[in-house]
Amino acid sequence: MRYLVTGGAGFIGSHLCDALLARGDEVICLDNFNDYYRPERKRRNIATAATHPNFTLVEADFRDASAVEQLFVAYRPDKIAHIGAMAGPRPSLAQPELYTAVNIHGTLTLLDAARRHGARGFLLASTSSVYGMSPTPWTEESPSDRPLSPYAATKKAAEILAYTFPYQYGVPTSVVRFFTVYGPRGRPDMTPYNFITPMIGGRPISLFNGGVGIYRDWTYIDDIVAGVIAALDSELAFEIFNLGNSSPVELLTFVRTIEKITGLQARIETQPLPAADPPITFAAIDKATRILGYRPQTDIEQGLGAFWAWYQREIAG
Repeated sequence: MRYLVTGGAGFIGSHLCDALLARGDEVICLDNFNDYYRPERKRRNIATAATHPNFTLVEADFRDASAVEQLFVAYRPDKIAHIGAMAGPRPSLAQPELYTAVNIHGTLTLLDAARRHGARGFLLASTSSVYGMSPTPWTEESPSDRPLSPYAATKKAAEILAYTFPYQYGVPTSVVRFFTVYGPRGRPDMTPYNFITPMIGGRPISLFNGGVGIYRDWTYIDDIVAGVIAALDSELAFEIFNLGNSSPVELLTFVRTIEKITGLQARIETQPLPAADPPITFAAIDKATRILGYRPQTDIEQGLGAFWAWYQREIAG
């Protein structure tokens, strides 16, 4: 099977590329290496994959309809895993037009190419941010039409677009909503990185509400990738799946776990919770477990231990 993975040099995308190659698939990695964070980091993410005979890197922007068309003509991917996006609720507040262009119009460009070239399946990576302030735990049927940021709004709009393509054109499509993904290769704007780096330097870290009463459903990267592959393999007409750990951890407990694993001490500065952030994220994963066999395997101590080992090797070293 030949897969197109957008954002394939990023955090989640590069792990997905590795997993698909490991099981014998062909992978076309599409990435524009933008400067949201250092492109050199992304190239390191795919350094091993780049040596594999079944891996092809295409450097292009999926907003570019001509480049996308050339890719589909040249490589004829069987399935598309659309992982690439402009990420992050808070950064989107300053650049709503960019987030709209990438997350909505870019998704439409890929969906249309998949339709015209007879793709066997399309997977859209979405986010738990679509649930906004809905009561938890969040099921796939929980209200998701009151987003708190342009990022969440654009991902919800992409989900709605994705629904029309199996309905009108018969392209099997899955939407997977990610919950606070972490692990090796995590982006430098993500929480584990933002805590460990200042802790190493003896600088304070900012905790919303001092870390008390703020919960996140931390989900390790390997568990996320397993869920993505299961959804890609399912070839269902259209389904939405939560991919989370279903075990929210209080932010202060998260910091104490980092301290335990690293031997570092956190100096905590309390900050108010931003309006773009809910106080808790909590995935109900019954549907993904029932249909996809999705069962997260990694607890927070194991996951942070793996992240710390990678950080020491790749960043601190």
